[in-house]
Amino acid sequence: MTYIIAQPCVDVMDRGCVEECPVDCIYEGKRMLYIHPDECVDCGACEPACPVEAIFYEDDTPDEWEEYYDANVGFFDDLGSPGGAAGLGPQDFDHPMIAKLPPQNQDADA
Repeated sequence: MTYIIAQPCVDVMDRGCVEECPVDCIYEGKRMLYIHPDECVDCGACEPACPVEAIFYEDDTPDEWEEYYDANVGFFDDLGSPGGAAGLGPQDFDHPMIAKLPPQNQDADA
């Protein structure tokens, strides 16, 4: 089991969760953050740090966002397990499901 990041993060990426993660397993894509399923230690520190409530324990993900599990896992298909997001830095791509979404959360800055 792992934590996942869902739709509320798309085009917001607050990064408060990144600062709280003790194992550096939250990676930055172009439009969303992703939790590496093999590097996450299930501590839960990221969940309360998210101001848009986009982080869920895998089994607690709302049904409407269940496909975000596949997006979180699939983001790492080509990256593998780099062993820490800080050393890798932001990536210039997203999982295909995220990349094809229309712009999200447009009133988040309003």
